[in-house]
Amino acid sequence: MPSCSKNNPVSEILGTQYPIVLGAMRLITHARLAAAVSNAGGFGLIAASGMAPETLRRQLEEVKALTDKPVGVNIPVYRPNAQELIEVAIEMGVKTISTSAGSPAKIMGLAREGGLKVVHKVSSLAMALKAQDAGVDAVTAMGFEAGGHVGREHVTSFCLIPQLVDNLDIPVIAAGGIADSRGAAAAFALGAQGVEMGTRFVLSTESGAPAFFKDCLINADCEATLILGKEAMPIRVLKNAVTKMVAGMDAGEADKAMIKSGDATYVMSGGDRQTAVMPCGQTAGLVAGEQSVEEIIREITEGLRRIGWQMEKSFFS
Repeated sequence: MPSCSKNNPVSEILGTQYPIVLGAMRLITHARLAAAVSNAGGFGLIAASGMAPETLRRQLEEVKALTDKPVGVNIPVYRPNAQELIEVAIEMGVKTISTSAGSPAKIMGLAREGGLKVVHKVSSLAMALKAQDAGVDAVTAMGFEAGGHVGREHVTSFCLIPQLVDNLDIPVIAAGGIADSRGAAAAFALGAQGVEMGTRFVLSTESGAPAFFKDCLINADCEATLILGKEAMPIRVLKNAVTKMVAGMDAGEADKAMIKSGDATYVMSGGDRQTAVMPCGQTAGLVAGEQSVEEIIREITEGLRRIGWQMEKSFFS
């Protein structure tokens, strides 16, 4: 099990015990959940997408009261206030940020001036090579199975991860299709040196996701999601009345509907199990119940040790 920062480059970059990252989910991965992941040995992230700078500052103040472990901030590069959010992160003592949805080259100068390490999310080899050329410290390989905004390339984790590992000189963190120790073991076997999970942590006791969202996840299977906004910003969400309606529109109209009403219908902005847009990955079919963050991370780390022993016994004894 890659666990100690002395042995694992992702843990060394993040300053964590384990190379396990909380996937950034807007309005869900706030201070309490991020702190819980960091306290359990992983790397908590606050999703700053759509936040005003003063809101992020309050979130970072809150997280400091909850943990003395490293916590990062996810900042989509396309957001108009991305530079301001990075400045807040620097001011508040954040050491590592994750970036997505745009070229990291736009923010690397500011990040380096502020002493930040940068992990950029990618969904293709071309994007990863550009991120490496821009100077990021690591990339997160987001397979098409992932929840929330996914790449237009439709490349799955099993194909994306080894392709990046074979062609990059920086560490690769795997995201998409990982909900337990088996998924983590597969990612490490493919060459990843860290894993990121979002959907699994939605179903944690520290998550602020509404009860109906958690109940939907508990009762979902791996066919319970669909992709909306295929031409603009594709997003994987749970199927319900409103998402099936949008999915039935032609591509252009669906994109317009998502852009126009996405914030209003987003799960953390109200609604219920039939009217709220609930981003999640295909791992919805793998999560069976609510647990604490500490229990989730302990199960993964202990499971990885068992899998390692079983593999060694099966192949080399």
